[in-house]
Amino acid sequence: MDEGKTLQTAFAAFFTMLTYYLGIMAVPIIVLFVAMIVDYVTGMVSAWHSSDLSSKKGIFGVIKKISYLGLVCVGMGVDWLIYSGLKSVGVNLGYTLLFGVLVAIWLIINELISILENLGQIGVPLPGFLLSVVKRLKHTTDNIVKEDENGENH
Repeated sequence: MDEGKTLQTAFAAFFTMLTYYLGIMAVPIIVLFVAMIVDYVTGMVSAWHSSDLSSKKGIFGVIKKISYLGLVCVGMGVDWLIYSGLKSVGVNLGYTLLFGVLVAIWLIINELISILENLGQIGVPLPGFLLSVVKRLKHTTDNIVKEDENGENH
């Protein structure tokens, strides 16, 4: 087997295993991970471009990205607690993950906004509609969270 096929098989096996273990969370986590990498790289380029590059900020950025994954884990933990608690009293909601997915999507939106801001600072021309759509998604998500905190329906 040639090297290309071996690499392709290894990637397929890795993503199959990831999907098996994470289920519905696999895609949001992969998208979040890719968005975090792109945001970090564009942030570093933006900092270099504005002569504001610093190792301290870079290390803090890595710690912040790792903390994002911790936040997703907390959301998944809340899902598990609710699912297990309800299952123990005979209630089946029909889903196992909700908060983990919502947290991942919220973080992805934040990363997309940051990527667009970084690209703008570098001087990349941005289509206004793209920034508008992403910010609208964040605004809508934040409003849903605020409504839930106030006990209102949406």
